[in-house]
Amino acid sequence: MRRPLGVLAGLVSAAAICTPITAAEAATAADTTACRVSVAKPRLSGALKIESFAARRGCSSPALLRIRIKRAVPGRDPVVKSGATRNGRITLALPCAPGTYYAVATDYRGRAVTSKAARLSCSPGGTPTPTATPTASPSPTSTTPPPSSGTVGTAEENEVVRLTNAERAKGGCQPLKHDAQLRAAAFGHSDDMAKNNYFDHDSQDGRTFMDRIKAAGFTGGSAWAENIAFGQPSAASVVQGWMNSSGHRANIMNCKFTLIGVGAAKNSQGRIYWTQDFAAK
Repeated sequence: MRRPLGVLAGLVSAAAICTPITAAEAATAADTTACRVSVAKPRLSGALKIESFAARRGCSSPALLRIRIKRAVPGRDPVVKSGATRNGRITLALPCAPGTYYAVATDYRGRAVTSKAARLSCSPGGTPTPTATPTASPSPTSTTPPPSSGTVGTAEENEVVRLTNAERAKGGCQPLKHDAQLRAAAFGHSDDMAKNNYFDHDSQDGRTFMDRIKAAGFTGGSAWAENIAFGQPSAASVVQGWMNSSGHRANIMNCKFTLIGVGAAKNSQGRIYWTQDFAAK
């Protein structure tokens, strides 16, 4: 298994667009027709089960769709669970055992796609993690409101900005300004993750963090990045968690960034999803 692992800190530069530390939720097979096969990266559910799904989209005729979840080990990667359907979409779940997993989806017409790999610890919470995808009960509702008119960020979000700038000062970086458009992008992503039970840089509709930043009206700039986290109960704990992770810390301590947007949203169980979006402008 040679597919590279992603982590949940993303970075983009205008000079050379690369995302060495960006994760994607699903990969889609290229095809000359509208019919496509997609498969989701394995993730950890709230019931501590490994889950993945595959789907056929835009297909005019039915076909057998098969999904296999594989575990990456030395030598030949074993299939730990498989399933098939003719209904166009299938979900697999199995008890979690720590390890690195990926999923492969195939239909009998020859379309095939392999997801990115995920290193799953089977831990339900803790510090920001690049692989586990916590899932709560169905259809949670965010309980964190957007800020009132004329302000940028809630008190909790602005505390994250303050603590982030305090860490940057230790490295000689200038403080970041809380930008309203970046904050809108960050809060929108946190809110979406809280409502739809997922944890990834890519939205479930396929948008990247750059897509969300542009959609919020942010223009210009030369570099961008994103940090996300889930489950930390306070601004202090999430900033400390990010600082303890090399990829997240690198984004925070990047002195070329001048702007930040912070979004925090709670799910129905009161657990917080956090997003930081950075930009150099």
